[in-house]
Order: sequence, then structure tokens, then C-alpha cells
Amino acid sequence: MSRGDMAKPLLGHQSMEGDSSPTPPAGRTVGVLGSGDFARSLAIRLVCSGFKVVVGSRNPKRKVSLFPAAAEVTFQAEAVKKADVIFVAIFREHYSTLCDLADVLAGKILVDVSNNTEINHHKESNAEYLASLFPACTVVKGFNVVSAWTLQSGARDGNKQVLICSNNQEAKRTIAEIAQVMGFTPVDMGCMSSAREIENIPLRLLPAWKIPIFLALGLFLCFFTYNLIRQVIHPYIREQKNKLYKIPIEVVNTTLPCVSYVMLSLVYLPGVLAACSQLYYGTKYRCFPDWLDQWLLHRKQIGLLSFFCAALHAVYSLCLPMRRSHRYLLIETAVKQAVEKKMTIWVEEEVWRMEIYISVGIIALGLLSLLAITSLPSIANSLNWREFSFIQSSLGFIALVISTLHTLTYGWSRAFDENQYKFYLPPTYTLTLLVPCTVIIAKVIFSLPCIQHRLLRIRRGWEKGRYVKFVLPSTTGEFSSGETSSNV
Repeated sequence: MSRGDMAKPLLGHQSMEGDSSPTPPAGRTVGVLGSGDFARSLAIRLVCSGFKVVVGSRNPKRKVSLFPAAAEVTFQAEAVKKADVIFVAIFREHYSTLCDLADVLAGKILVDVSNNTEINHHKESNAEYLASLFPACTVVKGFNVVSAWTLQSGARDGNKQVLICSNNQEAKRTIAEIAQVMGFTPVDMGCMSSAREIENIPLRLLPAWKIPIFLALGLFLCFFTYNLIRQVIHPYIREQKNKLYKIPIEVVNTTLPCVSYVMLSLVYLPGVLAACSQLYYGTKYRCFPDWLDQWLLHRKQIGLLSFFCAALHAVYSLCLPMRRSHRYLLIETAVKQAVEKKMTIWVEEEVWRMEIYISVGIIALGLLSLLAITSLPSIANSLNWREFSFIQSSLGFIALVISTLHTLTYGWSRAFDENQYKFYLPPTYTLTLLVPCTVIIAKVIFSLPCIQHRLLRIRRGWEKGRYVKFVLPSTTGEFSSGETSSNV
């Protein structure tokens, strides 16, 4: 397959059971009923794509200036007569106003582009309701997931997919051809019963992000509370020192890397659990538990949130010297040094620790940036599976290892300093090491040849306890066949 062929969309005209080349727009007239923002944007896009557009409005003289000059704006009855494909760009509650046009609309394709204000607001979808009002028409649900901005600016500046469903295959094919000419990628969602789900899609607020966001917020609150006790409450109770000024910057900055580090490890932990399950049961055909399945599906979002927290940590760290409290403490340290007549406070070990700590942190952030960029659809689509897997799996694991080194150089020998245990609570970084180190150790164990070979066989279809055919060379040089249990 040539590179040009690979650049073509996989979901498109071929999924509509037809030829991959779209129908030329010349000579085809498309109608639009409605004069709102979406109707205007749709008319503009259709005109730019080479279609003849006729717009039906209840007050065409007042609305004609809103549409491009190439589009004909007339009364609804006249517009319906001139087109076989009509986009119904009006709200559901106004569908009944078209009932007077039922005879003229008979036999035409109606494209319902409407959305609801709430999920499952009605018992039936808008498209099904429209079909019930006009049984002599063929109704197609489509273009409702495309915004008016995307229609005006072109498919390159928005989502290219147009979800289409209908009970009529030929009607779906026609609308798919129009979508392709407009520069979009039609996706066949099946029969009209899918319209309800298609209409719910634009109403969902980040459905794939809810669990990762709640997870990140939960981790943030836990680590923030833990750091607050250690850095603010402990000095106040034990030494009567007011450290509340640390909350906005220092406590938050101590919390962010903890969340980022743990979230990064949570990206690779479900893969470890899945591998353990496959090794234990000796098959890849056993379904994972639902919670593990959902965890695997949310790894991308968890990883992006990990990068977000790491980026915030970098910004907060750069701002630390800008604080007024930092300047006061710096001056106070200088005054104490002058009073004590100390010429230098240089500590070689601390200098090296900080140099390594910052350097390793920059490398870790760079790798996280690469992981985040390649997870974007526009970048991921330009990579083949091996390249994508290498970046997300191999480089991702390297990022986890380097982040572990970053954490260890930060802690250095503090874990063995009893003064670091405030209220007998260990330093925060020691808690963050638990999950990442578990993942790293598990990955190292899985890389052992004996385990790696068995896991590879399972993922290629081998099953424990299943009898398979095998062929072995005999002592005479001929080949003999036999059967054996695959768990031998």
C-alpha cells in the first residue's frame, strides 16, 4: 500500500457499501429548511463545495441577506419542490409546522440535524419523531455532531467525522456522498434506532474524562492534605510557627509531582494486571473484569492528566524564587551567615543532588511531552502501529523509570532522617514510590525470557490445557505428527 493510500480515511465511502469516489456535486440541488446559525453555516459549506443550494424560510425577504449570494432563498414550499435532498435545520418543536408540506415532501430524503437540550429528553429520537410525521419521506440522521463553526471554517478545523444512520441504505449512501464532497468522513452508525445515541453524543461533557479527572482530583486532595499536615500544621503545633503562606505555592507544588508520578504509573499498572491474568489463566480469551477493562480504556486520559500535572509542577517550580517569602528567607540566611562569620555554605553533596535532580526532571518532562503529543489523533494517525507502540509503551516505561530517578534524587537520604518524619508520617515522596516501583519490578520480571516467551505464546493464541497438533522430525530424518497437551 502506498503512502498516499494510507493517508485516505479508513471510515468513509467504503463503509457505506459503495464506490470510494464521491458523486460530483455539479447539477445536484440541496435544500435547507431553516434560517438559524446552523442553517446559514450549512448553506455556506454546501455552496463552497459546489452544490446548488435553495433555502426555505418563512420570511425569505428578511433572511436573504444572511445567506451567500449563490444560495437561493425562497419560501419553504418552493424550496422543497426544487430539491430531492433536504436538510431540516429547525428545532423539534417546529417540525409540526412542516405538516402542510407533507404532499410535496413525499419521496424526498430529509436529513435531521437537530439535537436535544438534555440527554434522553424524549422517549423517541428527533429523527424518529420526524419520520413518524412524514412516513412518505426517507429520514436520515446526520451532521448533528458537527458544529456551525466547523461547517464555516472547513473540516480541517474541527471534527471530520459525520455520524449517519437511517433505515434506507440508498439514502445513507446519498448523504455519505454529500458529506465526502464537503470534506467530512461519513461513519455509518446503522439503522434509525441509533439516532437516539447519536443525538446524545453532543450533550455529553467529556464522557471519557470523568473517571480520570475524579481520580486525579482524589489523588490531589489526598496528597495535598498529607503535605498540609507535614508542612503547615506540624510547625504550627510543635514550634508555634505560622506557615500558612506555603499553601498557595509550596504545598501545591509539592502535591503536583506526586499526582503526576502516581498517575503515570497508573497508565502502565493495568497492563501489568492484564498480563498477570493471562499468565494465571493461560489464555487471552478470558474476559477481563469490567473495572480492569474500563481502566485499560482510560489510560490515554490518565497519561494526559499526568503530563498536565507535571507541566504545572515545572511552572510552579520556576516561580518559587519569585515569591516574596523566598527573598526574605534568602536575606535572613545571608544575615545569619554574616553574623556567624561564615565565608561559605557550599555543600558538595547537595550541589550534585540538585544538579542531577533538575536534569533528570527535565528529561522526564520531555518524554512526557512526547507521549502527550503522540496521543493526539492527528499525530497518532501519522504513525504505524509499531512506531506508536514503541513511543507509548517503551518510551513511556523509560519515562516512568526516569521519573523514579527524579523522585529518588529529590529524596536522597531523607528517608533515613528521623527529623523528616512529622507526626511519625514518612516523607511524601516515599509514598509515591509504592505503585511505580511495583510496576517497574513487574515489568522487569515479565522481561525474563521464560515469562516473556510464555506470555508471547498466550497472546498468539496458545491456551493452557488445550490439545494441539505438532510436527517433529523423526530419527530417520522423516517428520512424524502427533498430539500433546499444550500445557506440557
